[in-house]
Amino acid sequence: MSGFICDPYSRELDSDPFPVYKRLRDEYPCYWSEPGDCWMLTRYADVASAARNWEVFSSASGNMLDDIPERTGVTLGTTDPPRHDRMRALIQYAFGRQQNEYLVEPTRTMANAAIERIFDTGRIEFISDFSSPITIGALSYLLGIPQDHAETLRIHVVQILQTDPETRKKTQESLDSFQWLKEYTETLLDERRKKPTDDLLTYILQAEIDGEKLRDLEIQMTSLTLIMAGVESASSFMAMLALNLADHLDAQRRVVNDPQLMPQVIEESLRYNTSAQRFRRTATRDFELHGQTIRAGDKVLNCYGAANRDERQFPDPDTYDIDRRPKQHLGLGTGKHVCIGAPFARMIVRTAMTEFHRRIPEYHRAASHIDWIPSTTFRSPVALDLEFS
Repeated sequence: MSGFICDPYSRELDSDPFPVYKRLRDEYPCYWSEPGDCWMLTRYADVASAARNWEVFSSASGNMLDDIPERTGVTLGTTDPPRHDRMRALIQYAFGRQQNEYLVEPTRTMANAAIERIFDTGRIEFISDFSSPITIGALSYLLGIPQDHAETLRIHVVQILQTDPETRKKTQESLDSFQWLKEYTETLLDERRKKPTDDLLTYILQAEIDGEKLRDLEIQMTSLTLIMAGVESASSFMAMLALNLADHLDAQRRVVNDPQLMPQVIEESLRYNTSAQRFRRTATRDFELHGQTIRAGDKVLNCYGAANRDERQFPDPDTYDIDRRPKQHLGLGTGKHVCIGAPFARMIVRTAMTEFHRRIPEYHRAASHIDWIPSTTFRSPVALDLEFS
């Protein structure tokens, strides 16, 4: 291992993680990162197994390498069974009271409005002009958030997800934004307690199975996490798909000519270049893997982005192939912690990007360089500038 160092806080890793992932998979599949103070798992079989083995690889101490302690133990992503299963059942019950399909027409309308604003310019900053306002708009319909709060929400959520690569800690701005979002979420919930409405926040408050409801802190943190996921994760999901198609013009032309290909484009994009790159677990006991001993209490980083490029699972993994149909990719997680909002995210991206391609059938990057949000968990562009005919 002489001379090789992988630092999950590195800006270079954010910029281009895949060559590093390949070396880890091939030479150091169970790698102790001294700078990250964690083990890194990169082979598909190991990552998928650890993600499903919650008894040994626990989420209860946090699911991000630099998680905010207030979240741990009170959200779906930071609990283990049996509490996790009860929480998931209650939240799934709330989700089940709404059907995602009612958001198709509003999403289509928002997509067209976003395109109209930039159509005559020949340029688009895809995140601030398109993916972010649409995903936040759809989230507003789903949760009952005022539409005019969109940009403020985005600024705070992006700030929360960032980590200072030098101090390896959340910045004061990140912590302040988290406090702001806590207070904002509690204000929304107080409004629903006083006046229930037909939205997901109300349903989460009302969710009950066998006389059990979510606790107040679980309601607050679950609602906050759903807002964060809708504001940033869904927007980044769409932005990464647009980036993949901007870089692979043959695939772009095919899906423009045949919108029915969009579902398989979505799945291949989630495999090839997912925004959800690395999630943390904590070992509950000593565990042997590839000749290494993971000790109880050690942090373990499940590298989903690396597993999705493992040739042991996906032939020719560095090729973006929209005919691949990679049904077992880890772009949205797996096991107990598979993304509960996956159907919502897929529907929003499918609808918005189909409309985008109808109006803008040819586009490419305006510049080769991309700046990436500094995060140990997500890989997302700060901005994605595109040009179109």
